[in-house]
Amino acid sequence: MKKTGKLPHRSDVQPEDCWNLTSLFATDDQWETAFARWETQAEGYDEFRGKLATNPKTLARCLDFDNEFDRLAERLGAYAFLKTAEDTANPTYQRMMGRFRHVARLATERASYLRPEILALPRATMERFLKAKSLEPHRLTLERLWRYKPHTLSKREEKLLAMQAEVSHAPQQIFQQLNDADLKFGMVRKEDGTSVELSHATFSSLLQSRERKVRRTAFRKYYAQFEAHENTFAASLAGSLHTDIYQARARGYKSALAASLFSDDVPETVYDNLISSVRRNLPTVHRYYQWRRRAMKISRIHFYDTYVPIFRDRKKQRPWNEAVSLCLDSLNPLGKEYVRGLREGLEGGWCDRYPNRGKQSGAFSYGTFDAQPYIMMNYQPDVLDHVFTLAHEAGHSMHSYYSAKHQPFQYYNYTIFVAEVASTFNEQLLSHYLLKHAKNRQERAYLLNREIDSVRATLIRQTMFAEFEKRTHEMVESGEPATTESFKKIYRELLEAYLGPEFTIDDELSLECLRIPHFYRAFYVYKYATGMSAAIALAQGVLEGGKSELDAYLGFLRGGCSKYPLDLLRDAGVDMEQPEPVDRALAYLDDLVTQLEDLKPEN
Repeated sequence: MKKTGKLPHRSDVQPEDCWNLTSLFATDDQWETAFARWETQAEGYDEFRGKLATNPKTLARCLDFDNEFDRLAERLGAYAFLKTAEDTANPTYQRMMGRFRHVARLATERASYLRPEILALPRATMERFLKAKSLEPHRLTLERLWRYKPHTLSKREEKLLAMQAEVSHAPQQIFQQLNDADLKFGMVRKEDGTSVELSHATFSSLLQSRERKVRRTAFRKYYAQFEAHENTFAASLAGSLHTDIYQARARGYKSALAASLFSDDVPETVYDNLISSVRRNLPTVHRYYQWRRRAMKISRIHFYDTYVPIFRDRKKQRPWNEAVSLCLDSLNPLGKEYVRGLREGLEGGWCDRYPNRGKQSGAFSYGTFDAQPYIMMNYQPDVLDHVFTLAHEAGHSMHSYYSAKHQPFQYYNYTIFVAEVASTFNEQLLSHYLLKHAKNRQERAYLLNREIDSVRATLIRQTMFAEFEKRTHEMVESGEPATTESFKKIYRELLEAYLGPEFTIDDELSLECLRIPHFYRAFYVYKYATGMSAAIALAQGVLEGGKSELDAYLGFLRGGCSKYPLDLLRDAGVDMEQPEPVDRALAYLDDLVTQLEDLKPEN
């Protein structure tokens, strides 16, 4: 990447720094030809309408057709999305993405009869169909769908619920408009004397300023806007809670939490065990905050003091090739086949490496069944976290790579519950490798502090969010009103428990519950915490174990969604229905804090 103050246009980026999308489509013209075929192919759904109860072969032909249609759709959508991500301002690919979404929506409407027709089959008929050889490839799909029968309403009732979809999204839309468009935070003067506009994007970077006055000013200005609009934010969040509860009750679930966990077949004990385990181990977190306070030489620690790095990364530059080598070396415990596959991918066009003008921000992995998995990076050689990001996204990509190689299309795409396991596993191996090869106490302290903050942000903080979601939904389900004050009261109680008795909690921090976008997708964040817990346990098993532990983990990567998430993880060696994996992850955190306490901080 050329050293220049300006981002290059996409057309000026070197080909070797770009992903190679030819495994999807070699050219835009090839995409257009496939798109035209796919567009007319949607008419094939009409052939099966009203006939799914005829015999097993008809149902099998319909499901085969649906798979083939979705398989081509996946390739088309992936290409359009990835080309759009290269340059979000490119009108050609904006139009391509828009056309794809339009046809996908029409096809969804055309295929909307599939689920209700299958669920309308009499139980005796379904049991007979499931024994048919022609439906063997789809048996698991049908069994999973059949679980929803007790929660499926009459055609008229289902139609009414469907008609409410736009209304149901209103709370989230109100939040997004207010949060993303209407809030104006003003300017903040940085330590170098320059001023920067405060925004959601700059808030996190300002909290990492080494000048405490900058952090405090950014914190107070940021939350002043949420305080000014707290009643509107609270009303939109209350509307989201009421929507969750209404939909759960309408479908006969005992609670909104039970409705959310149903699709993954996760018992509520998994959710409750997570919270209980974290609660039991909070003294470790409190110890860390007090260590941080002493290291920063401040008398009281505030929330705006928890993100600034205590130690400096003395190594200023890690070029792309060095980042790749670090990742590959750290992943050697996964065996030659894994490392060879990832090396060939990273050297053979999987990854789009550097930022360019108009490129989508952040990073992601995008896996498909018929093509290579692709990784988007905006790599900066002076940011160690970007090396961890590469390892993380490589974990997702190799999960897709193994699943697509070993599962049929309908069972290759793993669920969110297990998605973060493979990615966080890779981060664990990278952290272990870097700590093992740290050259001095300062480097080791920096890496320990980074790892603690990573576990704290994912396992501890996300569990606090999960507990807030549980308590607020239970509050509304019991008939208590969801108000600004009730939200703030619950959140304040959680802050006091999770941050500890010696932590100074500013009144503004109680407003944090009103700004978390994930709360509009209820009971989702706990999966980050369980995913990290499983990843830590599995990584320790592979590092400390032998061939059986490695084979079990690689079997998990090959599993796709061929089993429910808890069964896949149990086969890999962790039982998330028991407290042990979370307790093991928290014991790991305690060990990290103990190691850090033994090192003298040197700024």
